[in-house]
Amino acid sequence: MRALGRVIQVLPRVMDADLVREQRLPLNEYMTLVNLSEAPDRQMRMNELAAACFLSLSGMTRIVDRLVAEGLIERVRCPEDARGWNAVLTDAGLTRLEQAYPAHLASVRRRVVDHLDGIDLARLAQALQRFGTCGIDPTGAQGEPCPESE
Repeated sequence: MRALGRVIQVLPRVMDADLVREQRLPLNEYMTLVNLSEAPDRQMRMNELAAACFLSLSGMTRIVDRLVAEGLIERVRCPEDARGWNAVLTDAGLTRLEQAYPAHLASVRRRVVDHLDGIDLARLAQALQRFGTCGIDPTGAQGEPCPESE
């Protein structure tokens, strides 16, 4: 548990430092661009984007404000609910993401993959996916219980 706790604390910090140093793009902004790039029509409701990035709505609003100022994201009214807003990835935002991707990938390789010699990466990814979603609701509510181990 101590090793896991250390990874949880240290890995995001060093990967953020790598991206900031190499691309002048914080990890939370990079992940915001990633989530939008993978969404239908490259847009998401602000609350959904916050949940996908495991951030509060106010924290996501601050990130989106910075990215809007840089022209990487636009805010548009939600067509289904005039009170809501969507964040939309611009072409410039997609280009910025594509520029930053190689630095992020190199960081993931250097900080994670290079330390996993002899480990079945597919099984590790499956375990982490289960571990990362089981019993966790990104809104903070109690999620579904984890199935018993096989």
